[in-house]
Amino acid sequence: MTKELSTQDYNIINNSIRDILDFPKEGIVFKDITTLLNNKEAYSTLMNHLSARYATYKLDYIVGLDARGFIFGAALAYMLGVGFVPVRKKGKLPSKTVSAEYALEYGSDTIELHEDAFEGKKDARVLLIDDLIATGGTAGAAIELIEKIGGKVVENCFIIELTFLDGSSNIKKNYDLYSVIKV
Repeated sequence: MTKELSTQDYNIINNSIRDILDFPKEGIVFKDITTLLNNKEAYSTLMNHLSARYATYKLDYIVGLDARGFIFGAALAYMLGVGFVPVRKKGKLPSKTVSAEYALEYGSDTIELHEDAFEGKKDARVLLIDDLIATGGTAGAAIELIEKIGGKVVENCFIIELTFLDGSSNIKKNYDLYSVIKV
């Protein structure tokens, strides 16, 4: 059974996230998680919730997206006693990689994953985690990479979901998705 986030815990986490107006450009309200990270009550509340939520998922790995997904993913992997695997921007991983390109507002970008990240484990049970889902492009590309090297995405987890951009809709068609905070 999945542990639900209490209203009190939701408020602790949500109230710790700072809005920065007109960043990185005019008209954008940036969700700044640095204030969640430096708030020991909010960060521990979040991590304890995620640990309780995923304790029974029988995960093999947590895959974190570059770079804020590393903060949550590595801590959660430690708490659950599973491996952590980073998905990085192109050219940042030192060994043989697989790559996927995804669309941006203007252009495209590429992410990579080590091809041996799951140590040859067939059907590795994987949780994908990041701080935020907006359009879903990065997450979709990461799912493609995970499956390309033989992993099975059990769920996608995001600390914040920007619902007005509807980025989760394409992912939800084929995969489970959990967002702690919906904006």
